[in-house]
Amino acid sequence: MRAMAEEPIAEEQVPAPDAEGPKRKPPKEAIAEARVRAPTRGNRRLESFLDAVNSDEQVRAWWYMTQVQAERLGMSDHSWVHMQIVLNIALRLLRLLLRAGVEPAMVADHGMRDRDAEVVVAGGALLHDTGMSIHRADHEAYSLFLADDALRRLLADVYKEPERTVVASEILHAIIGHRRRGEPYTLEAGHEGIHSISAAAVDEVRIGAGEERPVRIEIQLNNSAGIFQVDDLLATKIRGTPLEGRIEVIARVEGETEKRLLSGFRLT
Repeated sequence: MRAMAEEPIAEEQVPAPDAEGPKRKPPKEAIAEARVRAPTRGNRRLESFLDAVNSDEQVRAWWYMTQVQAERLGMSDHSWVHMQIVLNIALRLLRLLLRAGVEPAMVADHGMRDRDAEVVVAGGALLHDTGMSIHRADHEAYSLFLADDALRRLLADVYKEPERTVVASEILHAIIGHRRRGEPYTLEAGHEGIHSISAAAVDEVRIGAGEERPVRIEIQLNNSAGIFQVDDLLATKIRGTPLEGRIEVIARVEGETEKRLLSGFRLT
């Protein structure tokens, strides 16, 4: 999957998983190359949080183990590269919604700022799969107790109490909200479901501002089976959440190499 954004990500491009598959290295070497990047746009709190994550060997070791488990199960990439892709997509979506005047929970419920919502989204994106370092089944729940302990130190230089606990709690809510039918209560948590579109049938994803709604997601599929995947995974996680009615999803099947039952799908 390739996510197409309107603005470049800082001065660096998001790396894609190696087409030949991962090359096994000792854990120390494997985590040394893990470093996530995203455009912070002057958000000092987000910068400090990302620096803390990139400096934390335990978090990077969880990403390593998550990828190992994914390989054991024959799944798609779940390494730090996957975390970075989810991070950038989630921040892109949040900023489009903010630009359209949609108020995040950090502002509406806590009287904090948009920049704090970005920290919550980043925390959810980077820690959502940590529980998969233990097991794929119920990994969303396992991620909670791992992330809870880590957030104490990752947020230590960013927030003081009680704001630190508030931000940590909202990040944990985003993490558990990314499970199937997770029923997230906040705008920030709703972004975690978006990474479900990264599947084999998806060739390309374009994310931009919509004409009638804040966000428009266009998905190019290489197989009509992917339409059902979009509906079952992505649409299910949008319906009934604060994102419903604010995102337009359009999926199209390209090419003539298969007998198609459906040519497109639209979630509005």
